[in-house]
Amino acid sequence: MTTVGLIGSGNIGGTVARLAVDAGHQVVLSNSRGPETLQDLVTELGPRARAATPEEAATAGDLVVVTIPLRAYRQVPAAPLAGKIVIDTNNYYPERDGSVPELDDESTTTSELLQRHLPESRVVKGFNNIYFGHLRALGRPAGAADRTALPIAGDDEAAKATVTAFLDSLGYDAVDVGPLAEGWRFQRDTTAYAGLYATDGDWERPAPAGAQRLRAALAAARRYADG
Repeated sequence: MTTVGLIGSGNIGGTVARLAVDAGHQVVLSNSRGPETLQDLVTELGPRARAATPEEAATAGDLVVVTIPLRAYRQVPAAPLAGKIVIDTNNYYPERDGSVPELDDESTTTSELLQRHLPESRVVKGFNNIYFGHLRALGRPAGAADRTALPIAGDDEAAKATVTAFLDSLGYDAVDVGPLAEGWRFQRDTTAYAGLYATDGDWERPAPAGAQRLRAALAAARRYADG
């Protein structure tokens, strides 16, 4: 099984870690506050999990999930991620992250920024469009009629194939949206964003969303300037 490194272990990171452990993967968790702050989570996850520094998680992971506030993306250690597949869960919230002009004018995307910071890595955008509670609840076995699909985007076809297989192991189908530049289609506040997985706007009632429904939402997405 895969060793999954996590740079960031908050709501999404912790949920991905739980799903990965349940699927038989090893996980190496990290955050900005130090491994000692993750001991409760590691204890909860069991022997397949351990805590480390971001550099150690990056080094240990066969696949690495970067799940931190966008404002901190330049702190992601580049050297140990060279040649590796990196799943980027970032979303841009100016009130939290500060203004990023090239995101404000939509000339680039969050994952393209991370790819620029990690030029020797293969970045795939994923896990950013779903609420962590829904991610934890909606996984289903392959072939289930109510299996949910998650979008991915990336510039490397082999990397996207690996991420698709990882999602499958967690109980999700993947819909390939295309290159990183198309990641805007499932960014914050688009038709393919988190509300897609809620029942009639009720976030306490997760709603399965299969590939056909997700593709329709992606096709209906509009850039902020065109909204």
